[in-house]
Amino acid sequence: MESANLSTVTEFIFTGFSQLQDGGLLYFFPLLFIYTFIVIGNLLIVFAVRLDTRLHNPMYNFISIFSFLEIWYTTATIPKMLSNLVNSQKTISFIGCLLQMYFFHSLGNTEGALLTVMAIDRYLAICSPLRYPTIMTPRLCAQLSAGSCVFGFLILLPEIVWISTLPFCGPNQIHQIFCDFTPLLHLACTDASVILVQDVIHALAILITGLIISLSYIRIVVVILGIPSREGRKKAFSTCASHIAVFLLFFGSVALMYLRFSAVYTPFWDAAIALTFSVFAPFFNPIIYSLRNKDMKEAIKKLLCTHKMFNLLGR
Repeated sequence: MESANLSTVTEFIFTGFSQLQDGGLLYFFPLLFIYTFIVIGNLLIVFAVRLDTRLHNPMYNFISIFSFLEIWYTTATIPKMLSNLVNSQKTISFIGCLLQMYFFHSLGNTEGALLTVMAIDRYLAICSPLRYPTIMTPRLCAQLSAGSCVFGFLILLPEIVWISTLPFCGPNQIHQIFCDFTPLLHLACTDASVILVQDVIHALAILITGLIISLSYIRIVVVILGIPSREGRKKAFSTCASHIAVFLLFFGSVALMYLRFSAVYTPFWDAAIALTFSVFAPFFNPIIYSLRNKDMKEAIKKLLCTHKMFNLLGR
């Protein structure tokens, strides 16, 4: 009987939208525009890389995979956010919450692993240019891409399964705008020390990954600064500038959210930081990869011109 009473929570209520209660539609349309832009922008990058033979190399292959992941990364949370902005009942089922958390963080982990691969790829291309073609073969690229996906989706599975077995018997209000580990674990009827252990594990994973990528880019910058000609330095830096920008945006926003340790933010700042790494960082990624890269801009223009030509012929 006691066990049955412990598992009474079947759905959760998001309280992160409470400050937007009177102006849901005011925020709905900007968020819808951002989500549409993210999906279309990343799809353009994916198709541009696949259809333009000039972009058939490891760097653009990784960028296209990252863009594809970004579409699903935002789809894991933003459609539910949009629904909550216009509905009076801002709820999610227990299973839905676990699934949202699993896919959002699994895709985020995959992106983190892929950013590490991309940093190593740029390190080899700039620091060992003669050996690069023999090391970064198409087969290795495929293995690294697949490995990032497998790692991202498997590493989180035990934690999600463990959380699904916890008893939720008290309040069901999640103080956030989507399902996340710490807000959800605070609602579980279990020892609070597990939350601290979970926070430490996540923090270590973020710090180690960020350190590996940072060291790679520091080494790259040192090598670039040692290039004699100004034109050579400019060309070398242009190949990794967008990667560095995306890395800083991605890990900067993630660090704000998950490396807070004992710091407690107000509900407003909690929601603002969550929006930064779940909405605004993905919004800027297509802009960075398209505007900072001449080849990518030309490929996208070519793709759009081809699409217009087909529309004219169809008429």
